[in-house]
Amino acid sequence: MPRIALYTLIVCLLAVAAAVVSFVQGSWLGIVWVLLAGLSSNMTWYYVKRGRATAAQGKSVTG
Repeated sequence: MPRIALYTLIVCLLAVAAAVVSFVQGSWLGIVWVLLAGLSSNMTWYYVKRGRATAAQGKSVTG
């Protein structure tokens, strides 16, 4: 798994945790955290698939 995919996964998990905390506290700001979690989740899948495709071709992910 490429390093950037790990970073986006961490951001996704932190955004989900922030959304849960926001909604528990009664704040509607959690909607922003949910949107950020969705975006970072999509980025994670993109970089994982891109890493697998480039690994199958034998190329460097960062190149």
